[in-house]
Amino acid sequence: MASLWDDLDDLVNKPSSFSAKGGERGTIKPKAHFDAGDDAAALKEAMKGLGTKEKTLIDILTHRSSSQRQLISEAYQADTGKALVDDLRGETGGDFEDLLVALATPPAAYDCHEVMRAMKGGGTVESVLIEIFASRSNEQIQALNEVYLTETEKKVTFDMKTEVSGDFGDALLVLAEGRRDESTSVDTQKAKEDAKTLYEAGEKKWGTDESKFIEILCHRSIPQLRQTLVEYKNISGKTLQQSIEGEISGELQELLVAIVKCVKSVPAYFAELLYQSMKGCGTDEWTLNRVMVSRSEIDLLDIRAEFKKLYEYSLHSAIESDLSGELGDTLKLICGGDD
Repeated sequence: MASLWDDLDDLVNKPSSFSAKGGERGTIKPKAHFDAGDDAAALKEAMKGLGTKEKTLIDILTHRSSSQRQLISEAYQADTGKALVDDLRGETGGDFEDLLVALATPPAAYDCHEVMRAMKGGGTVESVLIEIFASRSNEQIQALNEVYLTETEKKVTFDMKTEVSGDFGDALLVLAEGRRDESTSVDTQKAKEDAKTLYEAGEKKWGTDESKFIEILCHRSIPQLRQTLVEYKNISGKTLQQSIEGEISGELQELLVAIVKCVKSVPAYFAELLYQSMKGCGTDEWTLNRVMVSRSEIDLLDIRAEFKKLYEYSLHSAIESDLSGELGDTLKLICGGDD
C-alpha cells in the first residue's frame, strides 16, 4: 500500500474528485423515460400487505439517479400521505434497511444523518467524521451544514464542539466550516514556503507544532496542497504522509493522513476504506453502505479501478464473496459491474 501513497509523479496535473461533476464517473445514471408516479406506485404495491417484494425495491432504487429518487419520494408522499423512507424502515430491517433508506435520502441529508449518527449516544465515532469531512468538497460540506441547521436549529460545529477536543477537534471544526480555498491556480513559491514550514514544525524540531499542520492542510486549495506535497518530498526526502505518521499520533494523525490521501486521490482513499471494511472476519456494513451510496454518482467507477489496481481483484467480486442476500445484491447493483 505504501507505494501508492508515496508516488507523487505527475500529481499536480491529475484530475481530482473534489472538482468532479456529479454523474460523470458514477455507476448510477438517470433512467431514460422515467416516470416518478409509476415508480412510486410500484414501490407502494411492493410494500402492501403481507410480505415485501424486496426485488422491486432494489430494482427501482438502484436504477434511478438520486434526483429521480427524490421525485419518487415526493410522488409516494403525495399518493400515500407517508414518507417513503418511513415505509422502507417499516418493511425492511438491519443493514439492508439502512442501505435502502440511504438510497432514498438526498445526498446532503444522508451526509448530515451520518454525522449525527456518528455523534449520537455514549461515544463519538471519529472515523466517520474524519472520512466525511476529509473527503467532501466545500459545496458538499455547506449543503450538509444547511440540512443540519434546518433539522436541529443548531450549527453542526456547535454540536461538534462538545464531541471532539484538542488539536483533532480544532482541525475537524475548521474542515466542518467548508471554507477551504478553492483557487485553481498554484503558487509554487508559496508551496515551497509551506513545505518548509511543515518540515520545520515536524521532522526538524524536537516535538511537533501541530497547529502549522492544521493551518496548512485544512485551509489550502487541493491544487496548492498537491504542489506542497511534491515540494515537501524534495525538502525532506520523505512524503508528508510518512512524516505525519512518524511525528503525530492518535485521531489527529488519522485526520491529517486522510486529508493528504484525499488531496492525492479520493478514489484511492475510498478503495482502501472499502477494502478495510471487508477484510478479515466480519464486515463493516456501515462504512461499506455509506461509501457505496455516497460515491455512486460521483466517482465509483474510479474507485472500482483503483480497487482492482491495488488488490488485483474487483470490488464486485469482493462484495460477492463477503455479502449475501438482499444486502449483497443491492450493493453489487450499486457497484454496477465486474472489472
